[in-house]
Amino acid sequence: MRFNMAKLQATQRGDLSKASFAFPSERKLPLEDASHVRNAIVRFDQVNGVSDRQRDTAWTRVEAAAKKFGITIHESNWRELGRSVVG
Repeated sequence: MRFNMAKLQATQRGDLSKASFAFPSERKLPLEDASHVRNAIVRFDQVNGVSDRQRDTAWTRVEAAAKKFGITIHESNWRELGRSVVG
C-alpha cells in the first residue's frame, strides 16, 4: 500500500512540537495530516526501542489524529496491526 505523503524536510520536522508525533519523546511518526497518519498506522509496528506502555499511548495519539482527519481504523488497538481476520 502506497500513500502520497508530503515529505517533511529536516528543518520542518525539527520545527514540529513533540505533540505532533505518535511517539513524542522519540519524535517518531509525525501526525501532521491525513497522509502522515495513514503512514503512522502502516509503520507503527516498525518503531523500535519503545515499551508497550509507550505504544499504548502512541496508539491513542494515532487514533485521535485519525478521527481528526476522518480516517477509519479497523484495529481496536496496535496489537491487532497486521493480523488478518478470517471469517
